[in-house]
Amino acid sequence: MAVTLKAAKREDLTKSVTKQIRTNGDVPSVVYGKDKESKAISVNSIELVKTVRDEGRNAIISLAIENEKPVNVMLHDYQTEPLKDEVIHADFYIVNMDVEMDVSVSLSLEGEPAGVKDGGVLQQPLYEVQVRAKPANIPDVITVDVAELGVGDTLTVGDLPKADSYEVIDEEETTLATVVPPDTVEDTEEAPDDGAEPELVDASKEEEQ
Repeated sequence: MAVTLKAAKREDLTKSVTKQIRTNGDVPSVVYGKDKESKAISVNSIELVKTVRDEGRNAIISLAIENEKPVNVMLHDYQTEPLKDEVIHADFYIVNMDVEMDVSVSLSLEGEPAGVKDGGVLQQPLYEVQVRAKPANIPDVITVDVAELGVGDTLTVGDLPKADSYEVIDEEETTLATVVPPDTVEDTEEAPDDGAEPELVDASKEEEQ
């Protein structure tokens, strides 16, 4: 069931009015979709952040625009003000619940790999995967158990369990996680002699330059 988010229409798009909307605690936004006319709206900032935090980035939102029938949307993009870390604009995309779409879904690794217990280091080069699914079937997160990964083992997209409700569309050879051996040989070779002060020497050289 989609979570409801109320929205107001924006008729006046001047900068002064847009600024006042933000001052009032709302976020100037746009809602659009395939073969749909885009509309300027505003939503409550607190409600928007709460919705995304509680429901997830790919949540289906029932956008209730004043005096109109609610439409199912997803938060397509948003902009923030870096200094205040506040949302200053949002884009909502109208979705067709019967049509598949491609989205990014977070990847979470679960468990401590056997290789890490043996001294290896777990590396995760990819934190999101591309998923194709109908809007209602998009997972909030894909969790993978990596407890059995040993030193030198690699987990790829092709190793992910197949799901009936969605498809991961990244290349099967794409690395998701790997356990690499500790680089003890190079660490020993690069270790400075006792009494050496390479950092101070480097600092001196930089000052002379």
